[in-house]
Amino acid sequence: MNHILKLILVALPLSSAAALFAADLTKPEIKPNILIILADDMGYSDIGCYGGEIQTPHLDKLAAGGAKFTQMYNTAKCFPTRASLLTGAYFQRTNADFAKTATLGEVLRPAGYNTFWSGKQHAKFNPVTRGFDRYYGMIGGCENHFNPGTDAAPGQPVPAYKIAGNRWALDEEGVPENANYVPQDPKFYDTDAFTDRALTWLDEYKKDNKPFLLYMAYTAPHWPLHAWPEDIAKYKGVYDGGYEAVRQARYKRQVEMGLIDPKTAPLPAMEIGERKPKWEDLSSDERKLEAMRMEIYAAMVDRLDQNIGRLIKKLEGQGKLDNTLIIFLSDNGACATDPKIDNADPDAPMGSVASYPSYGQNWATVSDTPLRKWKTTSHEGGINTPLIVHWPAGFAPLSEWNREPAHLVDIMPTVLAVSGAKFPGESKEAEIRPSGGVSLLPAFKGETLARNNPLFFQFGKGAAIRDGQWKLVRLGPTWELYNVATDRNEMHDLVKTHPEIAQKMEAQWLAWWRDCTGAEWTGKAPKEIKDE
Repeated sequence: MNHILKLILVALPLSSAAALFAADLTKPEIKPNILIILADDMGYSDIGCYGGEIQTPHLDKLAAGGAKFTQMYNTAKCFPTRASLLTGAYFQRTNADFAKTATLGEVLRPAGYNTFWSGKQHAKFNPVTRGFDRYYGMIGGCENHFNPGTDAAPGQPVPAYKIAGNRWALDEEGVPENANYVPQDPKFYDTDAFTDRALTWLDEYKKDNKPFLLYMAYTAPHWPLHAWPEDIAKYKGVYDGGYEAVRQARYKRQVEMGLIDPKTAPLPAMEIGERKPKWEDLSSDERKLEAMRMEIYAAMVDRLDQNIGRLIKKLEGQGKLDNTLIIFLSDNGACATDPKIDNADPDAPMGSVASYPSYGQNWATVSDTPLRKWKTTSHEGGINTPLIVHWPAGFAPLSEWNREPAHLVDIMPTVLAVSGAKFPGESKEAEIRPSGGVSLLPAFKGETLARNNPLFFQFGKGAAIRDGQWKLVRLGPTWELYNVATDRNEMHDLVKTHPEIAQKMEAQWLAWWRDCTGAEWTGKAPKEIKDE
């Protein structure tokens, strides 16, 4: 930690992060660095500090030294989550090109920040056109983690891939599929490559006396299930007991660590996928294959944590960790989809470059323990994400779980509060409106958020509104009403018991939709971007 910041920490108590940085936010040595880490399709209970058996020591350490939230909400889907996270706007106000918004890069760069983005960009534009100094990664939805191109490397089988239209970019240049930026060789793995590039930037800019925004948009553990053999080997046999055994063990740990109250969140009955029978009904060979899917998935999360450890080590070595606001979360709940692939080798070892497996609904249910449903739904399993926040210079570690509802739209107001940046910054978009969120700074101190409006959700057939203890949600045309203070897992529908509450909340949701889109809700969701 630098000398000036030490003096401020002595003079001001850590009871107020806002007061701490009110000293002089124009000075780059005072402004915090900001590191946002986004996992892709990772479930609520996968990491160790949220009950998982997967080895995530670096995330666990960040959680122990910071704040951890039980009810952080995303949008249930990859591309709208990214839009909301980066702009502070509900996706219904914008589109896949982030129209009518300002990005975090566009507000932070004129405030004196270097702005970096490494990883997935699930939209059409290159981030360097919207406020980011440097970009490296995939502009698209998903990819082969070992070989995102279409040609095989020497000695490799033809790589399995799904979306040939994805493209890679390094800064302002499009990257040919077989360029050195995306090495088609047995040493390439995208989780490692995204981190390699970020570490290069941190070294390149370490002496320029400017704070940075680093957005790490990993594609793990989104299918295909691809992992290094040494990582997979760490989980050999861990999942041989089957779906329910792992789920019950996770739930027990969640209760023991205080994340889950069994009185308000008993474990619901497991929803078994139509294409996958119960564990006890599988043959011995089928069980081995199913266990292997989860072993590879766990290895992907493990490797993600390893790379987060590399970032932390770099920041520690540069003396920047204490004044770096780190935010970790996932873009949606676990994915229950079994994608259809045209170019996978059925004889390739599962998890290798020529394979393209997913893990299906049953393991997705395990990943989302104890919540109901999965990605693309507005039930808790679709929209809840672990949220870990770490910032030693800004707030003291909180031992208790923060149980206040929060949302992606709160990230922009939080960043503005800690950086002194002005909204909308350098954005040239028209019709930009302020974020619908609130600053999370009070929550970092364990205080109540000053939220005056409900939280809203819509993706595909799913929709919801969360207002205090009440949540109105649907998956199709019929609304359900839950008191999430007493029924965290949405098991007791109260829509017939409290029709007046349901009607009021539905009216609020319809007004929100009209305000966002400029049109009345027709009962049919607009066409979404192809699932990739």
